[in-house]
Amino acid sequence: MRISLDSVSKRYQRHWVFRNISGEIPAGSRIAILGQNGSGKSTLLRMLAGMQPPSSGKILHAHNEQNIPQTELFRMLSFCAPGVELPEELSLAELLEFHFSFKKMLPGFDQHRIIDETGLQKRRQVPIGDFSSGMRQRVKLAQALFSDTPLLLLDEPCTNLDEAGVAQYLDWIERLTPGRTVIVASNDPREYGFCEHQIQISDYQ
Repeated sequence: MRISLDSVSKRYQRHWVFRNISGEIPAGSRIAILGQNGSGKSTLLRMLAGMQPPSSGKILHAHNEQNIPQTELFRMLSFCAPGVELPEELSLAELLEFHFSFKKMLPGFDQHRIIDETGLQKRRQVPIGDFSSGMRQRVKLAQALFSDTPLLLLDEPCTNLDEAGVAQYLDWIERLTPGRTVIVASNDPREYGFCEHQIQISDYQ
C-alpha cells in the first residue's frame, strides 16, 4: 500500500503535537516512526489507520494504483497497539475464529497453524482473560501479522514480550511481511531495526 502525506498536522486545543509532515511512503516499504514518549508517534499511527483525522493536511492511501476510500481502509490494514483490548470472555480459538470472520488469513494458514505459531496450543480453549500480558501480546501480533492485509501498523509491538517473544516477532516480520507496507511506532531499536527509513517526530515539532 502507498501512503501520501500532505502537510499533515495535529493539534489538541492550542497545543500542536506535530506540524506539516509531508512525503510518500511507497508500497512495500518499512518505516519507523521515532520519538520520545508522548511525542505523537501513536497519534500519527492512528491517523495513518484512519482512526483519527488530522487537524490539517491530507492522508491518501492507494493499493494497486487504486485510491482507497476512508470507509474501506479498515479492510486493507492490520493494527496492533497496547491500547487494543481483546475480549476476555472468548477463548483463543473463539477469538481467532471471530477475527478471521472479517479478515482473510494469509494464504497457506488456518486457525490451527496460527495457534501453533504462537506456541499457545495448550491454551486454545482457555479464556483470554486468563492469559498473561505477554501471551495477550502474542495474540495481538498474530491477529495483525497473519491477516492478509497490504498495510501493517504496529505500535510498540514488543510490549510485555520476553526475549523469546521478541525473537518470534522478528521471525514473523521476516517471513510474513515481504511486499507489505510495515510502519512501526517505537523508541526501542529491537522493534524497528529492520526498517529502511525513519520519520523523526521531533523534526516536525
